[in-house]
Amino acid sequence: MQVLNVMNAPKTGTFQMRINPEIKAQVEQIYEKSGLTLTDAINCFLQQSINVGGLPFIVTQNSQEALRNVAIAQLMTEIRKGRDSVKTESDWVSEEEMHAKLGIDE
Repeated sequence: MQVLNVMNAPKTGTFQMRINPEIKAQVEQIYEKSGLTLTDAINCFLQQSINVGGLPFIVTQNSQEALRNVAIAQLMTEIRKGRDSVKTESDWVSEEEMHAKLGIDE
């Protein structure tokens, strides 16, 4: 399957949808600040959907919980990287040494 860049691909198809006029006006103002029309923004959404092979964002009933889980997973990855980067036990700094270096009084 050939993947086209949606922004540069010929635009000969049409798509109609119903949308609340107030929402339409709000998003048009938002996209206008970036120099985009609503059609441009929808084409960007479609391209990103192709790029990621699905919706380009997390869909859930509890978005806060999903974002929290993603953030925790990213932090855990960084913690593992930090732990793995320590070559020997002598590379570790004790809590007391760190407090002294940072000027933290207990």
